[in-house]
Amino acid sequence: VEFCCNSTNYNIWTLMVSVGFNAAVSVRVANELGAKHPKAAKFSVVVAVTTSAAVGLVTLLARKQLPRLFTDDEQVVKEAAKLGYLLAATIGLNSIQPVLSGVAIGAGWQSLVAWVNIGCYYLIGLPLAAVFGFKLKLNATGIWVGMLIGTVLQTVILFVILFRTKWQKEAMLAEERVRNWGGNVELPTVQEAR
Repeated sequence: VEFCCNSTNYNIWTLMVSVGFNAAVSVRVANELGAKHPKAAKFSVVVAVTTSAAVGLVTLLARKQLPRLFTDDEQVVKEAAKLGYLLAATIGLNSIQPVLSGVAIGAGWQSLVAWVNIGCYYLIGLPLAAVFGFKLKLNATGIWVGMLIGTVLQTVILFVILFRTKWQKEAMLAEERVRNWGGNVELPTVQEAR
């Protein structure tokens, strides 16, 4: 029980950081694309993903020391360290995936992200979690691994989408969306062009 509480605490701590990055990168990408700065939007993606990946890496490196923040019981520390790799993988993916979703939302791909989420979690992750956890009798670890596979799939799909993105084209699409919704598209002044 104590190990589950420790794992949940770690996940919540890192999730708070990654959800903040999600919102920040979503707004930043949307603003940069709307301002016709595709290179700045792409750079924002690189910075946010790198920073989030660093959170996961720190967790992986400190997997044996982190349980000591919550308990002095050596048995609990030992059991928590055994699942440290699984926890680090979960935190690493849960650090990167929300940032990738935030980028996609900032780029205006909300419906695409929704379909990717539905497919990865509800059509792949949950069924695998049920099979691993209950049919193969791997219990909580099986459920955890099944859901982690859904997160891996979602992260890979979002990475592929972002890798193939033509940021200049996305900036033009953002300008078109502003016009369609009745906004003003400001032309750069002579000073800004310099």
